Amino acid sequence: MKTKHFLESADVKAIAAAAEAEALKHQWAVTIAIVDDGGHLLHLHRLDGAAPVSAHIAPAKARTAALGRRDSKGYEDMINGGRTAFLSAPVIDGLLEGGVPIMKDGQCLGAVGVSGVKAPEDAQVAQAGVAALGS
Repeated sequence: MKTKHFLESADVKAIAAAAEAEALKHQWAVTIAIVDDGGHLLHLHRLDGAAPVSAHIAPAKARTAALGRRDSKGYEDMINGGRTAFLSAPVIDGLLEGGVPIMKDGQCLGAVGVSGVKAPEDAQVAQAGVAALGS
């Protein structure tokens, strides 16, 4: 039997705090979502001024990164590269940059999804959150 890592409440709080600090440092109004390895929402925070739609997009990006075990940008690049049939893939609907998986020892623990500013900036906020765990 193998041991499986998972996100604990303290981890989620640390990720959220680091991601929020990165967004506030740049005065970016974003929504931050954190999901577990199955894409189930553990945390959602829409910062002041973030567009309401970002509260739908951020969890979708996080879910896509968790289920795919890779940055959601990879899917966006694939589609932009001509593989548009991937738009019909079931379950994953956050096919935009800004979803970053949380990996430890080759296992996906979950993901962070951010929406509200330019795609690379969304990803920067998500990466700051993931970096808080040092994994």
